[in-house]
Formats: sequence, structure tokens, C-alpha cells
Amino acid sequence: MRRNGVTKGEMEELFLSIFKSSYDGIFVADKKGIGIMVNQAYTRITGVGSHELLGKTMKKVVQEGIVSDSVTLQVLEDQKPHTIVQNVRGKEVLVTGSPVFDKNGEISYVVTNVRDISDLNQMKNELRQSKKLAERYISEIEDFKKRELIHMHLDGIVAQSQEIMKVFHLARKVAKVDSGVLVLGESGVGKEVIVNYIHQESDRSGYPLIKVNCGAIPEHLLESELFGYEKGAFTGANSQGKPGLFELASGGTIFLDEIGDMPIDLQVKLLRVLQEFEIMRVGGTKTIKIDVRVVSATHKNLEEMVEKNEFRRDLYYRLNIVPIKVPSLRERRTDIVSLAFFFLNKSNKKNKFNKRFHPNIINFFENYEWPGNIRELENLVERLVVTSDSEEISLNDLPDGFVQGNDQINQEKWKLKEILANVERRIILEQMAESKTTRRAAKELGISQSALVKKMQKLNI
Repeated sequence: MRRNGVTKGEMEELFLSIFKSSYDGIFVADKKGIGIMVNQAYTRITGVGSHELLGKTMKKVVQEGIVSDSVTLQVLEDQKPHTIVQNVRGKEVLVTGSPVFDKNGEISYVVTNVRDISDLNQMKNELRQSKKLAERYISEIEDFKKRELIHMHLDGIVAQSQEIMKVFHLARKVAKVDSGVLVLGESGVGKEVIVNYIHQESDRSGYPLIKVNCGAIPEHLLESELFGYEKGAFTGANSQGKPGLFELASGGTIFLDEIGDMPIDLQVKLLRVLQEFEIMRVGGTKTIKIDVRVVSATHKNLEEMVEKNEFRRDLYYRLNIVPIKVPSLRERRTDIVSLAFFFLNKSNKKNKFNKRFHPNIINFFENYEWPGNIRELENLVERLVVTSDSEEISLNDLPDGFVQGNDQINQEKWKLKEILANVERRIILEQMAESKTTRRAAKELGISQSALVKKMQKLNI
């Protein structure tokens, strides 16, 4: 007997082929709930073999703990289709049971379709985590906008952590007196910013702030730079002589940066200046009175240098009346995000851009150790602003060699980049399948068409 040109035997063979080759798992039970058929896809998805299901009632299968619940029993009881999420040996699967009725309207079979939703759940979890992270940083950004940040009347000062607030509180105190201040801290922590603030808050703010890097001036020139020289003092000297930096700072502040690099013989002369507040120019015969406040700074351990006779003890005590220790950036992590946004705005304005941070790059900023401190953060932010391809700066824009020497961070960075790239690839593929064209897909994703094309090229789509 043929129906639509197909015999009953051919039809049965076709259904059997569909049953066997279906990507979804299929399980069939009779009207008593006894398993009679199961395909290979069911075993692949659930890990449950046919021998564990066939010839058994579903009630017994549940009792044996093979599955957490039986959609077959629900269908037999309610006489209608049911869909449940079933736990099978630790894996969640989506199960739909459908009744098959005979000519008398009685259930003769229950057909169950099983679909693995692990990948879907993983993506949902990833998106949920991304959403939480995004919401967290949006909240932090809003707090950042509302929070009263301290700009201390000077460009470049952003402070909100307790650690740095203590530093500025002490700096404000010493600004009102002329006692010697020694600013300590690693390279790049912002020691010069503290000195600027001390001068700005002092009664000497209307007079010069002269900055001297003791390590940058050749040793044979440092004395004449600091104290000046008379005409004819040495070959090549100005015929009129030249006032030194101490004279130029008169009434104001002189900042001796990298004081630990000052030669020992010159330390003796500096000590005399601090004791007598007078200098003598190189080649001169008379002293010159000066009215100047001296602030110094170093990243070196001067106490250790004193013990090794590399720095004069008496000069150390004269300079170090009030020590101010500036914490490293990793010791004031609550300032990192604020500083990053400050440098982002500064670089955007400088380069006429309008770029923004993705939450994942902010997360990286917060967890990176910053061996170069604020100077390294500022350098990286400007580099990212200048080199990133899109308007949104993300973890993918980090320079490959940025975290050299820190394998753990490097591995975590690449692991996270890989995860984010995979999620981004999935989202783009799904949107392209739905939208068909890059123009429509870009519009749905909220980015420009050129940015989408670049992402697709980068992700090998």
C-alpha cells in the first residue's frame, strides 16, 4: 500500500533513519511508562545508556537516581505535553514530552525530546557576569562623577583614598611653616605633585618654585647651578657671572629632587646653606643672604645610605625634619579608577578624541600591580587612547608586552581575552545570522559598521 508514492515499509524506514540521526535526543516510552526506544543522541547528551532505560518503568529510573524527574510520567498523568529542565548526572538538559494518542483517544506512547542546554547556560552565566560587571562600573563611574574629588587648586591631583588624603593633610600642615620636608616614595608616585601642593598652599606661593634634579645635572656643574658663579670663575663662564638657583628662588621654594644623588662634597656646602641661609658663588669671596624654603625628595633609602656613609647624617637630619611618605599606586587602589578617568579626559582633550573605557579594562587597571606607579598609568592610558581602533578601549587593546615579567597576570590576561573574544564572536555570529548584512547587524549591536567589520576581521569571522 502506497501513500503519496511512499510504501508503508519505506515510511517506517524513513522514520527510523530520522530517529537515529536526530541531533536531539529522543526517548520513547509506552502507555505504562516503560522505555522501548532511545537514540544515540540521547546517550551522547545525557550520558545515560540504553540498557539503563529500556524495559524499565520511568518510575524505577527516577528511583534509581538516573534522572531527577520524569516528563514521561507527567504526560501520562496530565494527558498533555510537558517541558521541564531535568538534571541528569550533574548535567542540565531541556526535556519535552509529547503524548501520542490512538484512534480511541488513549495515550499509546510518550515521545521525549532532550536538548543539551549547558552551552546556553554557560553563555547566560557569562552574560550575567558581564552585566553585573558593567552595572558595577557604571555605578562607580556615576559615584566618581558625583563624589567631591580633591583637585587642590593644581592640575593633575586626584585624591580620594584614605592613604593619599593623609599625605595631603600632612602636606597642608607643613605648608604653613618653613621646616625642612623630605618627600619619600617610589619613582612615579607623584612626589613632585606633593611639592607643588606644599608651595601652592604656603605663604611663599607668590614667589618662584625652582626645581632641581640633582641626578640629572653633571657633578662638575651642580655647584655652579645651585650657588651661581662670579665672572671669570672658570673657562667658559659668563663674563657677567650668573646667579644660582638658590638666588633665583629667593622668597619662594627650592625643590631638590633626587637628593640622594648629590655628591658627598657638595652635601657639606648644602648643609652650610641650610644652617646659615647664605650662599657663596663659585669664584666669589663674599656671602649672599637668601630667604628660601628647601623641600627635597628621593626614591632612595637615605637611612641606609647614612649607615653606609654614602649620605651625610647631619644633612639627613636637617632635611628630614618632616618626612612625607607618598604611597605607591598599588597601596591606594581606590584612586586608580579616578586617575585613569582623569588621564583619559586629559588625553581625549589633547588628541581631540572622545574615547571611553570598557569595564574589562577598568578591572585590569584595578588589579595590575603598577610597578611604574602613576607615571606608568598615565603613559598607558594615553597610549591606549592613541592606538585603540574603536571608540571603546578594552582589554584587547593592551600592548602584548605590557605585562612582561609577570607570567601570572599575562596568563590571566590572555585567558580573559580569549573568553571575551569567544563571547564577542558568538554574539556577532548570531546577530549576522539574524540581520544578514553588516550594516543592519552594526545598528542592532550599537556600533558603527566599520567597527563591526574590524571586529569581524580581528575575530576571523
